[in-house]
Amino acid sequence: MKAFIIALQFLTRFNLSSRFEVFPEDLGRSVRHFPVVGAVIGLILLGFAKAASGYIPDRILAVLVILLEMAVTGGLHCDGLMDTMDGIFSGRSREKMLEIMKDSRVGAYGVMGFGMLLLLKWTLVCEMFVAGGLVVLFIMPVLGRFGIVIAITAFPYARAEGLGKAFAQFAGQSALGIAIVWTLLFTIPLGMTITGCFAGAVGFAVLISRYVCKRLGGLTGDVYGAITEMTEVVVLLVFVLVR
Repeated sequence: MKAFIIALQFLTRFNLSSRFEVFPEDLGRSVRHFPVVGAVIGLILLGFAKAASGYIPDRILAVLVILLEMAVTGGLHCDGLMDTMDGIFSGRSREKMLEIMKDSRVGAYGVMGFGMLLLLKWTLVCEMFVAGGLVVLFIMPVLGRFGIVIAITAFPYARAEGLGKAFAQFAGQSALGIAIVWTLLFTIPLGMTITGCFAGAVGFAVLISRYVCKRLGGLTGDVYGAITEMTEVVVLLVFVLVR
C-alpha cells in the first residue's frame, strides 16, 4: 500500500499521507503501480466526460477533459515534455542538451512542442467523441503511465543523479512484469481495439526511448514525462485510425 500511495502522490496532485518517510528504494518500488495510478486518472476523466457529454458540446468538452487531466497531474508530464523538446532539438552536444533540459526556463522548441501536443490531443479527443469511444479516456492514462515503466526499467538513466535516478536504480525488472499484468488486466477486457492501442503504446514507448538514448546516452525524468504525454497521443491516434 505504501508503494501505491507514493506512486499516486508523485504522479498526481493527491496527497493521501505524509506520515511515512520516503526512501529512494520506495520510489523504485512504486513504479510497478504506475498503471494503477493511470487507471485512477482515467476513471476521473471518464466519469467527468460521461456526466457532461449530454450538456456540453464535444469540442468544448474535449478542452475541459484535457484541462482536467492537467489539473489532476499538476502538469507534471507537460513540463517534462517542454524541457525534453528544448534539449533534444537544440542541436547541441549531449552535455549541453542535458544542461538545457535542467534549466527551468522554457524555450521556443518547448513552447512549439507543447502547442503541437495540445492541438493533436484536442483534435483526437474530438474525433474519439464522434466515434463513441469514451472508454479511451480510461485506458489512455493507463497506457501513458505504462510507457514510463518501460522507459524506467528497460533503458539506462542519463544523469549521475536526480530524482528520476532513484526510480531507474531501484525499480528492478519485477516492476515491469507487475506493471504488464496490471496493464493487461485493464486493457484486454475492453476488446481488440483497445488491445491494439496497447500494442501501439508499447511500440512507441520503445522506439522513442531508443531514439532519445542515442541522443543523450540514456533517459531522464523529463524524458519520462515526455514519453507519457506522447504515448497518450499515440493511444488516441491508434483508436481513431482503427475505428
